[in-house]
Amino acid sequence: MLRTDRRRTVVVTTGVGVLVIIAAAVVGSHLAGTGPSASVATTRPTHPASPPKAAAPAAAPGKATRSVPAWASGAAAVPPTSDPQLLAGRVVVLDPGHDGGNASAPATIDQPVWNGREMEACDTTGTETDAGYLESRFNFAVTALARADLEAEGATVILTRSNDTGVGPCITQRTAIGNQAHADAVVSIHADGGPASGRGYALLLPVDDGVNAGVVGSSTALGIDLRNAFLPATGMPVSDYDGIYGLQSRDDLAGVNLTTVPKVFIECGNMRNATDAALLTDPTWQARAAQGIADGIKVFLTSPRG
Repeated sequence: MLRTDRRRTVVVTTGVGVLVIIAAAVVGSHLAGTGPSASVATTRPTHPASPPKAAAPAAAPGKATRSVPAWASGAAAVPPTSDPQLLAGRVVVLDPGHDGGNASAPATIDQPVWNGREMEACDTTGTETDAGYLESRFNFAVTALARADLEAEGATVILTRSNDTGVGPCITQRTAIGNQAHADAVVSIHADGGPASGRGYALLLPVDDGVNAGVVGSSTALGIDLRNAFLPATGMPVSDYDGIYGLQSRDDLAGVNLTTVPKVFIECGNMRNATDAALLTDPTWQARAAQGIADGIKVFLTSPRG
């Protein structure tokens, strides 16, 4: 995802029709994209968390270890045993952030849209590694792989875009796809453009914005399940610069402000960090990231909720 103080933000409103792909065959392309995001105050989630043991960042030599709050302690998520009917009847929307053609259409992506609190650009180009590997390419590659994993468990999977060569769709259109599908879970897949010294992944969660009031709790549960599944699947540490133990509440993203179904964003790593970038651009690791996302969704959709 994009931070206005950390990335270039070329934004867009698209007149292009919303591309909804109800998954039938695995998308062969391994490309990707993201959506805008600005820094806001972090608030501790109220839903009990059960993150991986390794989630808390290690203290630097000579510094006191930060205590781990009760909501951030627990065991890593263990996904249910693979079953081709496990998710039968469930609808999952995967949103690969941004699009590969966004940079060529500034007049489209710069158009303002209402994000639930204020006007913002329709979309952005996303970030990239120092070597020029685009976030949109990463996003689409992982989304295609995660779709295949979820379909293998019987889920119906809908994508918000069908390739990485188009423009948009706009952030509000992406959100509408999940709402109109009455999705059981929506995950917007991104990679961050944070400080070069920072590492790790983070889940971006909604705060009560009126429209999304009924799904803040379930979205937080989805985010916690994803956070817990991603580390053991990928080995990527939780972010040491964004959020608290990998969880960040945000009120500036249309994707979570306007949702009426459980939805979160995942920043799979930091493209501006050399160690993270080496993983994010590796097809083998991308498959692990996709599996971690699919595992987190499976846990969310199959776990009883109190």
